[in-house]
Amino acid sequence: MKLKINETFPNVDLYMFDSGPKKVSASDLFANKNCLLVAVPGAFTPTCSENHLPGYIKSKDKIFKKNIDKIFFVSVNDPFVMNEWGKKYNETDIVFLSDPFAELAKIIDFKMDLTQIGLGVRLSRFAMLIRNNIVEKIFDDNGGELEKSKADEVLKIL
Repeated sequence: MKLKINETFPNVDLYMFDSGPKKVSASDLFANKNCLLVAVPGAFTPTCSENHLPGYIKSKDKIFKKNIDKIFFVSVNDPFVMNEWGKKYNETDIVFLSDPFAELAKIIDFKMDLTQIGLGVRLSRFAMLIRNNIVEKIFDDNGGELEKSKADEVLKIL
């Protein structure tokens, strides 16, 4: 069953890069903060790299002015890949998270099976406003399309 508005974000382990891969709990990441979590099917994939991430990089200052403390990008990639994706854009304000075993994707049921094209189970594309571990808003693209979770669309609602 898909995670819904007003539910507590599950405490799953994710990974980030801090001089090497580091396991972090979602509860710790989102505690006492207003966060925007953006999920993409894959780092370095065309839509994610050419449109989704660049839109947030361009709009991040406007987003932070809307009382957002942190912006996180998450994908079913390993932490090295997510780190390199951020480095490619010279991005230091957005935090890149890894869900390497698709645990988050499966627990929150925002997933899609891309096995036919060699990618396996991936996170579907979405953005979530999470305040102190509670999901307040969901911008769900219901798969890999890019509409509701674009930075410009999210800014209209924040």
